[in-house]
Amino acid sequence: IVEQREVGSDTFSFADSLKRCLRQDPDVIMIGEMRDLETIATAITAAETGHLVLATLHTPNAPEAVNRIVDVFPPYQQTQIKIELSSTLQGIIAQALLPKKDSQGRVPAVELLIATSAVRNLIRTGKSHQLWTTMQTGSQFGMQTMDEALKDLINRDIVSFEVAAAKARDRATFEKDFGVRP
Repeated sequence: IVEQREVGSDTFSFADSLKRCLRQDPDVIMIGEMRDLETIATAITAAETGHLVLATLHTPNAPEAVNRIVDVFPPYQQTQIKIELSSTLQGIIAQALLPKKDSQGRVPAVELLIATSAVRNLIRTGKSHQLWTTMQTGSQFGMQTMDEALKDLINRDIVSFEVAAAKARDRATFEKDFGVRP
């Protein structure tokens, strides 16, 4: 059974709806977008109580999603939130929709951060700036950086180099990897 609530017609806010749905013992909770402290805090609480929480957050990449979640809280709460997030997070998917080379629609380039023990430790200790390096070396866990996804789309001739390079984390390094000279 799927039960949906729309902000404005069924509930006052995401946070209000989340609090009410927790009383119904759901198996999975999908949050359209985590925009504010109350919604994010309630989502973390729901995850801590054993619910699978899926949510969207507008950030350019996976490490920035971690930063956005932590930074929404006041400084005196951030240490605790890092601990809670590190213990509940299962993974982060960041995507960019790119126009296909053949002009027949768009294709997602997908970055994957999996919450391994190393990732959990980096989040807990506030070293989110090291998550990108962990993703680079974490392919055996299913991790992938956006740049790796972009390179794959170029190699499979799905997107143009120019489109992919514009979305790369470090354009100069990305171009160098493909033999483009400055």
